[in-house]
Amino acid sequence: MLLELHIKDFGLMQDVNLYFERGLTVFTGETGAGKSMLVDALGILLGGRASNDLIRHGKEKAVIEGVFTSLPPNIVNFLKEEGYPFEDGMLFLYREININGRNICRVQGRAVPLSLYRTFCEGLVDIHGQMDHQSLLVTDTHRELLDSFGGEEHLALLEKVKATAQKYRSVLAKERELLLTERDRDRRAEILRYQIEEIERISPIPGEESMLEKEKKLLQNAEKIVNLVNETYEELYNGAEGISGMSAFDLIGAAIRNMEELSLLDAEIELLCQQLNDIYYQLEDFVDKLRLYKEKLDFQPERLNQIEARLIELHKLKKYAFDIDAVLEKKAEMEKELEELIHLQEEKENIKREKKDAFNEYSNCAEALSLSRGIQAEKIEKGLALELQDLGLKDARVEIVFTPIKDPSPEGAEQIEFYFTANVGEPAKPLIKVASGGEMARLMLAFKSLLSKVETVDTFVFDEVDSGIGGQTVNKVAEKLAKIAENRQVICITHSASIAAYADQHYGIKKEIINDRTLTRVTLLNESERILEISRMLGGGDKAALGLAQELWHHARNSKR
Repeated sequence: MLLELHIKDFGLMQDVNLYFERGLTVFTGETGAGKSMLVDALGILLGGRASNDLIRHGKEKAVIEGVFTSLPPNIVNFLKEEGYPFEDGMLFLYREININGRNICRVQGRAVPLSLYRTFCEGLVDIHGQMDHQSLLVTDTHRELLDSFGGEEHLALLEKVKATAQKYRSVLAKERELLLTERDRDRRAEILRYQIEEIERISPIPGEESMLEKEKKLLQNAEKIVNLVNETYEELYNGAEGISGMSAFDLIGAAIRNMEELSLLDAEIELLCQQLNDIYYQLEDFVDKLRLYKEKLDFQPERLNQIEARLIELHKLKKYAFDIDAVLEKKAEMEKELEELIHLQEEKENIKREKKDAFNEYSNCAEALSLSRGIQAEKIEKGLALELQDLGLKDARVEIVFTPIKDPSPEGAEQIEFYFTANVGEPAKPLIKVASGGEMARLMLAFKSLLSKVETVDTFVFDEVDSGIGGQTVNKVAEKLAKIAENRQVICITHSASIAAYADQHYGIKKEIINDRTLTRVTLLNESERILEISRMLGGGDKAALGLAQELWHHARNSKR
């Protein structure tokens, strides 16, 4: 329940403080005085969309504050679980709109993001705007209204239906994707088989290409290699032409003999002589190795052709990767991908089973929801008949028609539409085709009256619920609002004197010009002021209007006893 509402620098409201009680509270005033701005301010306080255009001209910010009590259990639990201060069972909300577009939200004095702020506001107030009854012209609204009567178990069923329908649709999407790509997958599998077979036919070996290139280089320089080896061997072992036929061994041997003779004359030369001897033996070992290398040289001209042919084969594989090792890695990847594609049929069977299971799960949940909806529909039809009688539509009835939906839907297995008739003997027809504006308004009020008996919402706000109706009908509406207000807090913006007369609280709204600035003033009226305001609403301040106002006032007082 709303206890207090403070509005500062919002539209034409400079500084407005309102205090509420349980029962029916009305706001009245001339057209354009700012009555609907109160509803706008309350909507913003409850997390609605805010614009800095609503800030009073010349001010930097607008502030809206509210104090609530008799809170829904979900909000109480959330406050306690999250560690918010919670004293005297009251909820303090704060919303600030800044000229720079920044919004500040506070709960219990603690700043919170707007998304979390809205969580605290859920279920506090049910606001019915001037044209909200027009929502009955949208058939989706019919389903939402019916479901709102169902209670927690019904809503839990609805959530299960939404979840299972989404699950089924996800499986359908997977199936469609599989079918769409099946042909592409077949083509891909053929390509992979060809590529794998080509690599296997060539059968590359890791490191093979570099080994072949090395061997090719040797073969291409075979003649030069043989000549150089032979020449070197001859020079070292047999001697070269032009040096008296002496070999390197001969020359070094002669040098050694000279050094040995020299060492006899000078002992210091002995070390040098030993080093020369070591050189001789190293050269001897080198020549032996060179001889062995020479003996192994066996160049076959046809081998070069073989190598070049093999390198051409290996080069063909370069289209798969930059070298042979990478080609072999690519082949492993291809084999893995092909294996996955081969299991396509198995995947199709799995999806088929998954689809069947998802459909069965949805069907079970949807069936339970349909059964619950049928029970609720019967209750609503009976309840609306009584409510509409109270509102002057004694012969009116509403029929709730279920039309099956073929495919699984998050909304359930049926489309729901309200049918309506206001006359005895006339068949019910779609509400959107036969109901007048006044009937729509009363029908929505009838729904709100029914909801007040099952909803946890403690505060209902009606913005000009009397729009489009008059005469005796508006008296019925007034009585209905008063009836709802017996167990709920009802706040009503109205132009109806009848509704105003039934109020427990009456605020008058008017525009004033102070210091060349227009502002909206909101004043709690006493009994005499209320009668005068009702007289104005009846058409003037003459004695006739005043007398009628007094009569209406006393009638309303007596009716509420």
